[in-house]
Amino acid sequence: MSKNFTLGIEEEYMVLDPTTRELRSHEQSIVEQAHKVIKDQVKAEMHQAVVEVGTRICYNIDEALQDITLLRQTIAQIAGDLGYGIGASGTHPFSKWEMQLITDHPRYFEIVNEMQDAARSNLIFGLHVHVGMESRQMALHIANSVRYFLPHVFALSTNSPFWEGRNTGFKSFRTKVFDKFPRTGIPDFFESIEEYDNYIKLLIKTNCIDNAKKIWWDLRVHPFFDTIEFRVCDVPLTVRETITITALFQAICAKIYKLRMHNLNFIIYNRALVNENKWRASRYGLDGQLIDFGKEMEVNTRALIYELLDFIDDVVDELGSRHIINNVRDILETGTGADAQLAVFQETQHLPAVVDFIQAKFLEGY
Repeated sequence: MSKNFTLGIEEEYMVLDPTTRELRSHEQSIVEQAHKVIKDQVKAEMHQAVVEVGTRICYNIDEALQDITLLRQTIAQIAGDLGYGIGASGTHPFSKWEMQLITDHPRYFEIVNEMQDAARSNLIFGLHVHVGMESRQMALHIANSVRYFLPHVFALSTNSPFWEGRNTGFKSFRTKVFDKFPRTGIPDFFESIEEYDNYIKLLIKTNCIDNAKKIWWDLRVHPFFDTIEFRVCDVPLTVRETITITALFQAICAKIYKLRMHNLNFIIYNRALVNENKWRASRYGLDGQLIDFGKEMEVNTRALIYELLDFIDDVVDELGSRHIINNVRDILETGTGADAQLAVFQETQHLPAVVDFIQAKFLEGY
């Protein structure tokens, strides 16, 4: 089965000043040095204080773990040698976006020119997971179904409780920042890949977008590859959390595929209902309640995620990922990155100490 569900992981990291713990422009020096080692697996992002990495196509979860571990190690080493710190959090605890520089590139200037402060303030850090599909038609079928599970996995990834020096009250404020962009959030249901492609063509024809990569939904059928791309999650603190979330997304896709092969379908819920759960996951992380739409009642978020583990149980051994999926239970017991950040702040009442903690966790879990 695993040959049908290849993996790719993209992560966005924050570049830090070791003294002030503020975000700091690295003037692309980290990217330039990293290109010599990991070539096109690293690139600049819109803000100069961001570095993005991406794995190669990985054929199982262990390959993905090796690749993302190497990428984190490489970037941390190069950044340290150049006098910077590196961390993984959905938002920086206290840096001001108004102070951050935009990367000198026509594409980024175009985005800023169109979206103004919505783009300038989009100083956030995400995790994107690609899962390979046999065809775009199958990708759309699976995307339609797995939308329901996005809030469940998102709740496990929440890692951005602070914004510009404030405890926001959210476990993931990153999603609230990104909501200012158009074409974000939970995607709609599409009857066919033709309907989806016609939607893209209409947006291009009417100058809403110039290419399909400006569809920034939490989940999308990739415009160029036979993958679906999960974009809902905060970048996790640790390698261990990243690979656990990746394995979970892969297993959900494999389960929906297996149902399809037995002429069974997972029930489709509309966008408005799934959005209710996404909001709850953003606000409360694992500590709230999500809606079980089948039962039409609120259910403890952790209990629903345990149900999800039962749902995917018959595919994880075929994927060879049980040893990684088992980490989900650890996250349910110990909490998410947001919970850890909040615990450090509660103990120290000092946001720079939270940044130190984020840096210290960057290489944990390999």
